[in-house]
Amino acid sequence: MRVSRRTALRLGFVGTIAIAAAPSCSRRQPPSDTLRVGALGPSSTATTNPYSTFAGDFDMTLMSLVFDPLTVPGGDTQVAPRLAASWRGDDNLASWTFQLAEHATFHDGSPVTSEDVAESLRVLRRTPGQAWKIPVPEAGIRATGPHEVTLTLDQPNSQLPMLLRLMTFTTKNGTSRTLGGSPGSGPFKVDSVGSRALDHVRLTRHDGWPGNSALAAPQAGGTRVAALELTRFASVQALADAVVAGQIDLAMNVGPLAARAMAGRPDLQVIRRPGDLVVPLAVRCSDGPFANPKAREAIRLAVDREALVSQVLSGYGSVANDVLGTADPAYDRALPQRTRDLDRARSLFAEAGVDLRRTYQLFTKDEAFGEVNTAKLIAGQLAEAGLKIEVVQQEPEVFAAESWHKAALTTVSWGTNDSVLFFADKVLDSKSQINETAFRDPDFDAAHATAVSGASAEDRDRATRELQRIQHERGGYVVWGTADGVDVASARVHDAPKLGGWGRTQLERVWLR
Repeated sequence: MRVSRRTALRLGFVGTIAIAAAPSCSRRQPPSDTLRVGALGPSSTATTNPYSTFAGDFDMTLMSLVFDPLTVPGGDTQVAPRLAASWRGDDNLASWTFQLAEHATFHDGSPVTSEDVAESLRVLRRTPGQAWKIPVPEAGIRATGPHEVTLTLDQPNSQLPMLLRLMTFTTKNGTSRTLGGSPGSGPFKVDSVGSRALDHVRLTRHDGWPGNSALAAPQAGGTRVAALELTRFASVQALADAVVAGQIDLAMNVGPLAARAMAGRPDLQVIRRPGDLVVPLAVRCSDGPFANPKAREAIRLAVDREALVSQVLSGYGSVANDVLGTADPAYDRALPQRTRDLDRARSLFAEAGVDLRRTYQLFTKDEAFGEVNTAKLIAGQLAEAGLKIEVVQQEPEVFAAESWHKAALTTVSWGTNDSVLFFADKVLDSKSQINETAFRDPDFDAAHATAVSGASAEDRDRATRELQRIQHERGGYVVWGTADGVDVASARVHDAPKLGGWGRTQLERVWLR
């Protein structure tokens, strides 16, 4: 799922969290039951608000460990239970009832109630800029039993449990609903915080978490993680240096270059998570120089996908085909794979009336791995088809305010890539609140409506293929490839997450030896 680029407000701590001295991150022998994790994230966007925006892995990982969502990505399925133990839709798929784990408790020992969950969802819904995370009107969110929450939509939606993954964090009623101001109910609880910038947080396991009983036991000689130390890093290089030096046990999203350098070391292991990330080129559709679908097709044909996978991802990824959600079992692999054709691209630019005498700006930011390099390489490739591009790098906050949703050409990034219908709902439907490419296509909207609310599975499957065909033919994304997530861990780490996207935050299963 995509993490928004807007800067979150840094909030002061309240409640009972202890403020500890910031660690020196020097090499030391860790306790046998403590997992030390490093994650990227700028200190300037640190937040204690689980309903705000997250600008990096650190904040999302922290919130996911402390606050439980209703559902999460699964290993063999798109959606798995978390705080919601089960769910069922009515015959029309317009009303969904979620049964909560009966013995779930907050970190202060009090029970998690359906009223806590319902009000948390309402808070998320009415938080500015966050309504896209829960496609249910506030009035449709009701506690209908001691351990039951019912969500009623304006329109039927077969995908609601999947659309609620990860971001639907529950906080306790009557609290400030912040980290430190509200007890969480997730697998770990906050023990101490290194600074108000949240640069280092120590967590300990929550014995009252219902999921503990389902965790596989460590192998002989292994130890379940009892404490987790999460440290914020500002750069990939610093993160890589820390895992090499033994200062941390797990470097999250350290990238392929570091992985290549560390491969073969007996004290380290490289963990690949296929289909983890996409960094597409977003081309504005509704107006501007590339509003003609032929112009967008020309851009797609001018891009050298194999070269991008090789140069940006160092081979840790695969070529894609301009449809978001490549890890979805419903992804249509029968669509013809688009390949580079410069002659056809030049012809289409001419047919679309694109002015090749002028220079067009491509806005990017240093947010996802390889994003700036992607923009520069694509600019060079488009120049070979006659389209002159100036790459403009902006700070993420400036990009979000001035270019995202607005400019004719931008790079964007998405850390969830396992659902075609997630992207249809969030960024492609005309009614989407974060329609990055201003894509407004009545045929697509009709196919999307049938895909989520069709009378039969056959109708929904057929519509899912149709909306992919439309996106492939005339959408605004140039999805040139998918990147593997690459983590590097100490050899003592076992059962680290291997799911793509935000599935990587599910660290409760890790054990050490």
